[in-house]
Amino acid sequence: MKKSGHPSIHISVARQQLALKRGRTIERTFPVSTSKYGLGQEEGSFRTPIGRFRIAKKIGAGEPHDTAFKARVPLRPSAEMLRADDLVMSRILWLDGLEPHNQNTFDRYIYIHGTNHEEDIGKPASHGCIRMRNADVAALFELVDEGTPVVIAAPAPRTRAGERARKSLRRGV
Repeated sequence: MKKSGHPSIHISVARQQLALKRGRTIERTFPVSTSKYGLGQEEGSFRTPIGRFRIAKKIGAGEPHDTAFKARVPLRPSAEMLRADDLVMSRILWLDGLEPHNQNTFDRYIYIHGTNHEEDIGKPASHGCIRMRNADVAALFELVDEGTPVVIAAPAPRTRAGERARKSLRRGV
């Protein structure tokens, strides 16, 4: 049976969840980890940007799930590297911002990627990127193309976390 419609990715910061949709139908969901520093788009802030994006580049096709990337070049990680903080692993889906407030996303190297800290998936723990389990990001990688739309949604403003996120965005942090 052929699937209808093009895929899109919707990331809920509040739920720490990524949904792969086709039209209005959710095909798959995956737990994720957004930034432990909150939401924002400033260079050097280590915050996760929000809004509309597209997958600009896909990197890592065919690599083993335990591949690490240094400057987007695949390498076999040593035991010492695996203890390092925030390795980019398995696959890279490099995001490009489509709105004025997030246009610097590509230059900030904001990715959806695997991690060496899978135990932290499901809670904010990254340095700005969207982290996923290595097997999950490898599966997602096969289901999307460059150009696939991505939405990263902030928590609703009626929550304390949502109000803090909105205030930090108004301050431009």
